[in-house]
Amino acid sequence: MTITSWLARKNEQAAPHALADPPARKGIHSAENRAYQELKSTIHRKLIDRLDLSTVAELTAEQLSGIIKAVVENMIAQEGIPLTRTEREKLVVEIQHETLGLGPLEPLLQDPEISDILVNGSARVYVERHGKIAKTDVTFKDNEHLMAVIERIVSKVGRRVDEASPLVDARLADGSRVNVIIPPLSIDGPAMSIRRFGVCPLKMENLLANGSLTEEMAATFEAMVRARMNILVSGGTGAGKTTFLNILSASIPDDERIITVEDAAELILQQEHTVRLETRPSNIEGKGAVTQRDLVRNALRMRPDRIIVGEVRGGEALDMLQAMNTGHDGSISTVHANSPRDALSRIETMVLMAGFELPSKAIREQIASALNVIIQLSRMSDGTRKIVNVSEVTGMEGEVVVMQDIFVYEKRGLDREGKVAGEFRATGVRPKFLDAVHAAGIHLPASLFAYRKR
Repeated sequence: MTITSWLARKNEQAAPHALADPPARKGIHSAENRAYQELKSTIHRKLIDRLDLSTVAELTAEQLSGIIKAVVENMIAQEGIPLTRTEREKLVVEIQHETLGLGPLEPLLQDPEISDILVNGSARVYVERHGKIAKTDVTFKDNEHLMAVIERIVSKVGRRVDEASPLVDARLADGSRVNVIIPPLSIDGPAMSIRRFGVCPLKMENLLANGSLTEEMAATFEAMVRARMNILVSGGTGAGKTTFLNILSASIPDDERIITVEDAAELILQQEHTVRLETRPSNIEGKGAVTQRDLVRNALRMRPDRIIVGEVRGGEALDMLQAMNTGHDGSISTVHANSPRDALSRIETMVLMAGFELPSKAIREQIASALNVIIQLSRMSDGTRKIVNVSEVTGMEGEVVVMQDIFVYEKRGLDREGKVAGEFRATGVRPKFLDAVHAAGIHLPASLFAYRKR
């Protein structure tokens, strides 16, 4: 007897006139998979009924896992469910995931090679490995099952998602970023994307090993951070801005007080003296929202040595620039942009979003005075991520912010294996910030910036 026939017999006994599954579901799931999901759901419901929820909170994860395993195996034996040992072990593990974790997503979250998990409704789950997206065989029972997992995620960070608030940003316990959008905005059911950040944060050595930059660039970045240069990390979606910001922050001395401001807390700083601030959405009455701009202004009153803004998206750009111009040197932030020049244009536009009618020249003067370096990241066609520009902001000429490239990545094309071929090189320009680096007692030889024909 198969699971399908066993479940059909049980359903027939319980409800002989029950309606069959809708055609849409039959088109999405195979009969076997649908039967397995139904079996898992049935056992999970019975497990919840049997567990004493008042004592669950007092148990460790290992104790609770052992109880779940014993109860599930007892149920399987009592019901006479036809399962092989492998299927039985798989079912026990999945029900443990349903009870203690995030259901079908747990195996994906435990895979260190996965950088993104993309859920397009209950039957389509994709992952990104090494920069390439592939479909998995992971499915949810139905949209209600998927919504239960989503609500479990958002409720842990004090967020909510419903028809009145169908968009939400949240995070997992390991710092991974979660974005959710549900109907009516999402036509084909709930959609969720999880941008993962490793439990062990990457270091500069990892970027060197991956070919994302050179040793000369790594030495320059460390010196810039220690010398309190104001740095803007720019790049497109998935370019690795937040990861790189984490890596840069590792060079901040341990005796400095750092305030981080983020929409959803993602940064994993290594310093002990760090205060992490996170925005708050409005409540169901539309009140109580706390924006990034509110937090940046409040951070100025918290005696920070450095302010790190996870990503500037709006009017907080003005407050960030003013912080950089009023004694909070060494601040770092990220922005979505395709080039250093586009990053400056975006910052200018976001300053105007603060609601002040400032002349363009005044805004550009603020930008030129506040920012020292823009680091441009790019995700290549083969999935690799590289630092393609390191540009220094040198001042103003007329009404134009002047920049000069210090390092660039020159792409030549693709090799036979489809990998991006190219090389990093210094442009030969001696950066103006080198004097400030030397004044801070940091030795950075000018030969690092010499142009070398490779």
